[in-house]
Amino acid sequence: MDTTQYMDVFIDESNEHLEVLYKQLLELEKNPTEKAIIGEIFRAAHTLKGMSATMGYNDLANLTHKLENVFDGIRYDKITVQTDMMDILFETVDHLNAMVEDISSGGDGKRDVSQIVSYLERIEKGDQIEQAGETVQKPSVSQSSLKTITTLDEFEIAILNESAERGFSNYEITVTLRDDCLLKGARVFMVFEVLEKLGEVIKSEPSVNDLEEENFENSFTVILVSKQGEQEIQDKIKKVSEIDNVEVNHFSIATYEKGSKQNAVKQDNETANDQSKSSSTNSEKSTVKSSANKTIRVNIERLDVLMNLFEELVIDRGRLEQISGELNHQDLQETVERMSRVSGDLQSIILTMRMVPVDQVFNRFPRMIRKLARDLNKNVAIDIIGAETELDRTVIDEIGDPLVHLIRNAMDHGIETPQERLKKGKPEQGTIRLQAYHSGNHVFIEIADDGAGINKEKVLEKAISNEVISRNHAETLTDKQIYELIMESGFSTADTISDISGRGVGLDVVKNTIESLGGNISIDATVDKGSIFSIQLPLTLSIISVLLVELKEEKYAIPLSSIIETAIIHKDQIMHAHNKKVIDFRGKVVPLAFLNDIFNVSQEDTNDSDFVSIVIVRKGDKMAGLVVDSFIGQQEVVLKTLGNYLSNVFAISGATILGDGQVALIVDSNALIK
Repeated sequence: MDTTQYMDVFIDESNEHLEVLYKQLLELEKNPTEKAIIGEIFRAAHTLKGMSATMGYNDLANLTHKLENVFDGIRYDKITVQTDMMDILFETVDHLNAMVEDISSGGDGKRDVSQIVSYLERIEKGDQIEQAGETVQKPSVSQSSLKTITTLDEFEIAILNESAERGFSNYEITVTLRDDCLLKGARVFMVFEVLEKLGEVIKSEPSVNDLEEENFENSFTVILVSKQGEQEIQDKIKKVSEIDNVEVNHFSIATYEKGSKQNAVKQDNETANDQSKSSSTNSEKSTVKSSANKTIRVNIERLDVLMNLFEELVIDRGRLEQISGELNHQDLQETVERMSRVSGDLQSIILTMRMVPVDQVFNRFPRMIRKLARDLNKNVAIDIIGAETELDRTVIDEIGDPLVHLIRNAMDHGIETPQERLKKGKPEQGTIRLQAYHSGNHVFIEIADDGAGINKEKVLEKAISNEVISRNHAETLTDKQIYELIMESGFSTADTISDISGRGVGLDVVKNTIESLGGNISIDATVDKGSIFSIQLPLTLSIISVLLVELKEEKYAIPLSSIIETAIIHKDQIMHAHNKKVIDFRGKVVPLAFLNDIFNVSQEDTNDSDFVSIVIVRKGDKMAGLVVDSFIGQQEVVLKTLGNYLSNVFAISGATILGDGQVALIVDSNALIK
């Protein structure tokens, strides 16, 4: 069977199931008796096992099978969840994750997991992990627990009576699989293949659906109509691997009917209950299945192509709107307006398709912090805020590694040990806050800790000794500029470099990665209070709503998402504070930024007007007033990059082509707010 065509789906779904395992294990540690959590883990492990076996990755399937066995015991109260075993369970999922990563990079997923398997087997048998001696044997399936056929309907009884009259034999066959059987569903399928060659299967218990879903212990029973002998049937079934025992007995209709009459009332009640449960279960399965089938996977490259085509459509739409306005043709204007509404809805759908919540990145950090806290003997909690904030998929794929490095830094060098924190009068448990939020046309991600902060003097001494800056230059730097020195290549304030991280070792890579995404990173810290690393990222939405403004003969676009308000004020309202021009905006002092000066727009013609046009923009809790010559109006435009040669133009995030063919630069208002 060629499985290469399913590889992408296998990798994606495996990662989803691993994420469920990690997340639910964290919950299980807090609520060790919660059946819903245990069931969720069991289902994820069971599905991953089946997928891995189907794809031929046996090492992955075998290890998942061991994990599944443990949780099968937990959900039936044969095993009690204890603190000591949680580390083993987390380590097991780490191994599974490493195997999937190996497969995704072209490997075979093989890995030496003999030690972790032995731990899981001890847990399954009820041993303490530390013990290496005698273990309590798992009870085998007793003869009394084997399945027997309990109900037959009139049609099945009629078939069995007729087959007996025609010289066929009716057999009740009970098959018991080995305790270590890896793929029970596959073994059942192979047994049924043998049975169909020997005769006709009339009834199975559990049902065929339950057998396929592996909803049974180690044994199942079927009624077979055949002309073959008992020994021949038994021998052929035993040829299937991982079969522990096969019992073949003649099935007597007379005996069955006598027993069923004696237990008629009991059988009726049990049947009614079973049918009710089955109906409810089937209804639930049907609902889940119909919901799951409404989701499909789409390659991100196809969405890129779709976006590029739509960008061209938006440019043409702008041209049509301009032409219809110039011609003043009513029918044309109505058609263009309708096309604008439809294309606007289409735009929203396309953009939404590319957006995914940052929770996909954030949800890996609780388990990482749990492990690092144990390795470093620290007590650390994580507080995640704004995990539902959405970012473009391409940014999500790239931002994970920088965040991992920053959190490892916070764990290693930010948060102190419990003893140090108590000496400083802090709570024994440190906290790392991971927060995401929208601001204007950007998403901000903050990693804050309540640890030791950054020693400004130590950073300066190291920078001067490494000749990163001169001593004279050091005296002119602000606190934030000093903190940002730790992101210089190879810079470190640590006396010894640990294997966890080094604050400064590798932060240059973090900075470069973020800047390559069109974002930036800033640092703020207070000694013994903590540090805040703030990352600003663009939404990377190719189509944005803007306010078009004029500076002399040039047109500029300011993203609407950054704008609070527009205003026209008298020049007398402009005041001076700290050598800057400011205005009083609703009781707040707002500094002014004159775009003509910032962008070096020609000032040949003097403006004699007593009024100025201002666009009030915001970044977080900070505001600024952008002074322009005039407002043109609101419009949706396609954001185009300026290319590699113009990647560092101050306060310009891109350009757009207007309906009349002119190019307008898009203002990055966040860069203008200080």
